[in-house]
Amino acid sequence: MGTTIGQSSSGEGGRPTAEAAGGGVSAWAPLRRRVFRSLWLAQLVSNVGSWMQTVAAQWTVVHEPNAATLTSTVQAASLIPVLFVSLPAGVLADVLDRRRLIAMLTAAMTVVTAGLAVLSAAHLVTPATLITITFLLGVCQALSSPAWQAIQPELVPRKELPAAAALGSLNVNVARAVGPALAGVVLALSSPALVFGINAVTDLAVLAAVLAWRRDAGVAAAGEPLVPALRAGGRYVRNAPGVRRILVRAGLFVLPASALWGLLPVVANARLGLGSGGYGLLLGALGVGAVTGALLMKTLRAHLGRNTLLGAASVAYALGGLACATLHSWALVAVLLLLAGFGWLVSLSTLNTTLQLALPGWVRARGLAVYVMVFIGGQGVGALLWGLVAGVIGTTDALLAATALLVAGVLSLPVLPIRALTGTLDRSVVTPWLEPEIGGVADEHEKADPAAGPVLVEVAYRVIPERATELLTALHALGRSRRRTGAVRWGVFRDISDPDRYLEVFEVPTWGEHLRQHHERTTGFDAELYVEAAALAVEPPRARHLLPPPE
Repeated sequence: MGTTIGQSSSGEGGRPTAEAAGGGVSAWAPLRRRVFRSLWLAQLVSNVGSWMQTVAAQWTVVHEPNAATLTSTVQAASLIPVLFVSLPAGVLADVLDRRRLIAMLTAAMTVVTAGLAVLSAAHLVTPATLITITFLLGVCQALSSPAWQAIQPELVPRKELPAAAALGSLNVNVARAVGPALAGVVLALSSPALVFGINAVTDLAVLAAVLAWRRDAGVAAAGEPLVPALRAGGRYVRNAPGVRRILVRAGLFVLPASALWGLLPVVANARLGLGSGGYGLLLGALGVGAVTGALLMKTLRAHLGRNTLLGAASVAYALGGLACATLHSWALVAVLLLLAGFGWLVSLSTLNTTLQLALPGWVRARGLAVYVMVFIGGQGVGALLWGLVAGVIGTTDALLAATALLVAGVLSLPVLPIRALTGTLDRSVVTPWLEPEIGGVADEHEKADPAAGPVLVEVAYRVIPERATELLTALHALGRSRRRTGAVRWGVFRDISDPDRYLEVFEVPTWGEHLRQHHERTTGFDAELYVEAAALAVEPPRARHLLPPPE
C-alpha cells in the first residue's frame, strides 16, 4: 500500500489503487468462485430461517400489554450484544482461525435455536424467556459477524470486493423478502415452535458449508496476544480519519432508522389491522425494495458519488417511516416500504463496501467489529429507545421524530461527508524499512526479547531551512501512520544545537509490536507517507531504537 504523495483535504491523501473501485467487474463475478458461492448459498438458507424466526418472535409478543415496548425489546435483544462482544470478537477473528471460529459459533446457534423450538412446543416460552434466548443468539451472532466479514478478501480478489459486499447485502434482503412471507404462512397453519425448528435446521446448511471449506494453508492467524491486539485495533480506528467518518455516518443513519424496524409489528397490528401474514408482507416489501437496490447498486455507484447515494438512500428510507406514521392503507404503506428497503440496502452497502476497502488485512476484523458495534449495536439500542419513546408519546409521534432525525442526518452530509479517498488507497502490506539494528548487526533483531519494552524510536531528518515547513507537514501525516500501526505516543522535535536536524520520536509498547510495524502492519499508503518525508531530507533519515536497560 513508493512515490511521493500530496495531502488531500480528506487527510488521507495518496494515490488511489486502480482496482479499489472494482470498475469493470461483473456484479455476479464472486459467485463464479466455488467457495464464495457455497458459503453464499448456505447463508441465504440460514438468513431465510433467521427472518422467519424474527417474525415468529415478534409476533409471539405483539398481543401482550405494552406491545410496542416488548416487540422493540425482542429486536434489541438480538442486536445489543454487539456492544459488549464485537471488539473481542474482532480480535478473535484476527488472531484465531476464522473458519473454526465460525463453525463453532454456528453449531452453538443451532443448539440454542433448537432449544427454543422445544420450549415453544411445550408452551414454556414467556416474554422473558424469549428475550433471554434471543439475547444468547445475538451474542453468538455478534461473535461470528467480524469473522464472516473479514473472510471476504480470502474468498475473492480485492477488485471483486464491492461486488461481494453487494451480493452479501442481496443475500440478506432476498431472505428478508422470502423469510417473513414463509413465516406468515407457517404461523397461520401451525405455531411459532415450527418456525423456530426450521431456523435451527437452516443453520446446519451454514455449518456444512463452512466445514467443507478447505481454507488456504497460507492464510494464518496473526498470532498476536489478545489484549495487545485489542489495543492495537482501537489505536488504528482512533488514528484513521476515513474510518472514523464512516462510523459517524453509520451512527447518524442507523439510530433513527431503527425506529421503523422496532415498531413495524405494532404498526401492522394496531394501525393497519393486519395479522401475522400481513406483517410478513410488510417485511417482504422491505426485502423486495432492498433486493432491487442490490441489483441496481453497481449502476448507481457508477453514476453517483457515495455521499449522494447516502443522502438519497436516507430520504427514501425516511419516506417509509413517514408512511407507517401517517397512512392507514396497507397497500400504500407496502409500496413506500419498497422505497425504505431500497434506502436501507444502499446505505448499508455503501458504508460496508467503503470500510472493507479502507481497512488493511492485519486489522480488518477489528475495524469491522467496531463498525458492527456502531451499526448493529446502534440498531439494537435505537430499537429499545424508540420502543420506550413510543410507549410514552405513541407510535405515530415516535416514527415522525425518527423521520425528522433522518432528514437532519441528510442535511449534515455537506459538513460530515465520507472522505473523498477513503477506500481507494493502497492497503497491501509492504516492508519499506531496513531491519532494526542490534549491536550493529541488522539481522540479529530476532534475538531481542519480543516482550521487552517500551521501545523508543528516534528517526533523524536533516533538511534545508526552506523546506522545514514541508517536512513538518509530512511528518505529522506520518505520525498518524505510526499511531495506526502501533505507536502509543508520537512527537517531532528540533535539535537546538543543530537547527537543521529534526527528530521524529515515537514509543511502541514492546519490541515484538515494533517488529509487527516492520513486517505486518505497514501498508503501501503508510510507506508513501514515509517516502514523502524522507524525500525532503538532504540525506537518508537515520533511526535509533532504545530499550530499557536490563534489570
